[in-house]
Amino acid sequence: MKNIFYSFAILSLLFTSCNPMEDIYEDVDAIESVISGEATITLTDDNYGDDFGLSNNYFDTLDDAKSMIPGFLSDTYPVWGKNSTVLVNYELKYGTDLKIVEDYASANSYSISNNEYPSAADNAIGFYETEVASDFIPDILMNNVMSPEEGQVTLVKYNQYVGQTVNGISEFYTADFETAGTLLDYETVNVTGAQTWEETNSYGAKMSGYSGGANENEDWLISAEIDLSSFPNSTIQVNQILNYGSYDAVDVVISKNYTGDAATASWDIIDFSTVPAGSGWSPVLSEEYSLSAYNGETVHIAFKYTSTNSTAATWEILQTVIKAPGVEGETKYDEVYYLYTDGEWELAEQAYYLTSLDYDSMGEESGQPGRYNNFSSSAHPNDYIPSFLNIQFPYAQEEDNILVFFKYYDGSTGVRGNQFNFTNGAWVPQATQLQFGHDGSTWVPDNTIKYTLTGADYALVGNGNYGNFDVRAGKDEEAESVRLDKINTILLNNFPSDAEGQKYIVSYNIYNGAAGVWSLSVIKQGSMYVKQ
Repeated sequence: MKNIFYSFAILSLLFTSCNPMEDIYEDVDAIESVISGEATITLTDDNYGDDFGLSNNYFDTLDDAKSMIPGFLSDTYPVWGKNSTVLVNYELKYGTDLKIVEDYASANSYSISNNEYPSAADNAIGFYETEVASDFIPDILMNNVMSPEEGQVTLVKYNQYVGQTVNGISEFYTADFETAGTLLDYETVNVTGAQTWEETNSYGAKMSGYSGGANENEDWLISAEIDLSSFPNSTIQVNQILNYGSYDAVDVVISKNYTGDAATASWDIIDFSTVPAGSGWSPVLSEEYSLSAYNGETVHIAFKYTSTNSTAATWEILQTVIKAPGVEGETKYDEVYYLYTDGEWELAEQAYYLTSLDYDSMGEESGQPGRYNNFSSSAHPNDYIPSFLNIQFPYAQEEDNILVFFKYYDGSTGVRGNQFNFTNGAWVPQATQLQFGHDGSTWVPDNTIKYTLTGADYALVGNGNYGNFDVRAGKDEEAESVRLDKINTILLNNFPSDAEGQKYIVSYNIYNGAAGVWSLSVIKQGSMYVKQ
């Protein structure tokens, strides 16, 4: 009978448990679909293009990051649910989300012209070594920057002679596309064709009509005004590369009457005799071509490119130099920030703009900043600048900080920056991060910090002996309000600078007859933290 009873019981279970098991499976599925996870990730170059559809490896604004990242997190963590958090390291256009960094990195620039240097009468193209640039620049800005606003920032670009100068030949105009990695202040004009002049990181200004085959194009690269009035008997020299075509398809030209329409201006060909053969990648430096016919004139230099459906050369302009009798000597190129405050322009001493020598000091091999005098995703500024600052500021004190600005290549070259703080004996970059939390239905920007109480925290509120809260019936800490008061004391002591709206999930040890860990979610409102 015993065996029969067991068989019957099992059979009964099989017949009667079908519907309950379906409910159990549904409950299990529901439980498994709500997973609380925590992660820290850093977006890669591929993420910006493949996942966000961006042409650059950064977000233009903080709002863009906040609106686009949630969808990416939903795809990356499809089963994570409420109370999940992800800390995302990302790149912004200007380097970080600090407003002051954006103000500096996006500032207009002002290039001191040759006739503004104090020794312009000598045809000097920079401040002499004995002339302190900061003694002259404020007056130059006052005379040339119209209606500045309080707090306005300007990046001032100028030359300074280094060492002895002599009367000789002055290179008063230089367009170094190769070093700059940009098209500088040149204007691009596309007459026909889909291809246009482009900046490159190491090949200068580049134009090619080839894209899946040769294409018909006419494209111009036109300089800003060049004033020759103080530089009689000037000469021009161009360093260039041409491959896959004939030099007959390109022209270096000059105009005295260009006003914005290349078609209506009169252009003269600068007929260099030393030019590329059109069959290799070796740079060819032209002879010095006389511009004496343009003495006293203000001119524009242009590079005119044409291609056909059968032939499309690649043309690269590395440097253009114009020289004249004047002061000869070595110069260094500097870029410094000035700040308009209380009606005056002042040197912005809290902001440092890296020079070409600074990049070179960080290494000039492939993959190092000095290779092209910029940073990139493969030569990240945070990997180099802290060591650089240690050398520049060997006596830095705790809590010192400085704004550092630099060139960053990401398909094109722009200015980025960051604040570096001297903390615990090291320079630490300001993190560009966003935390996102899952609210049960979607990912939202969330500043919640997960914090676990320490031994010192328990001691602060009188619970140091056991390192927990006693929540047994009849004990003071059974009441959640008592635990909240003690958590308030701890957070206000540890984080006195927290802003309104800062959130925490505080984990703490409890004893209710057995040891355990509970948590409490709080948010700062006014001068205290309240339960969420």
